[in-house]
Amino acid sequence: MFSMVTGFMNYGQQTVRAARYIGQSFIITLSHANRLPVTIQYPYEKLITAERFRGRIHFEFDKCIACEVCVRVCPIDLPVVDWKLETDIRKKRLLNYSIDFGICIFCGNCVEYCPTNCLSMTEEYELSTYDRHELNYNQIALGRLPMSVIDDYTIRTIFNSTQIKNK
Repeated sequence: MFSMVTGFMNYGQQTVRAARYIGQSFIITLSHANRLPVTIQYPYEKLITAERFRGRIHFEFDKCIACEVCVRVCPIDLPVVDWKLETDIRKKRLLNYSIDFGICIFCGNCVEYCPTNCLSMTEEYELSTYDRHELNYNQIALGRLPMSVIDDYTIRTIFNSTQIKNK
């Protein structure tokens, strides 16, 4: 008889605890419903991306040894590496390198596994164009570093709420 009473008390406590959690979550939902929308005037106001943001890939032609590791680790075999074998020195010479950002899934595997660190991720997230063929970047376009949002004086930067909490 005592174990049955203890079981009902535990059940009652669990019911009260569950009701409290549901009430707390409902209050959070209502507090979000009362907020005003934040409109960002896009070309003039931009969000500062997080530190670990994976944007456009930057390529350094001089460091690349044409090993094609980036092609092998890419889930969709995206980077195109053209090279010529120099028979007198028995080394590959890189001719062309290109990535089509219209197809790229920005997984970052090519950057992680590159043995010479010739690939890196930038903070650029504005890869929009009217013609998808313009998103096929060769080694010259990949070598250009984008201007940082923080350094651009024409743009007012806006912080994410998670970045403000971390500071």
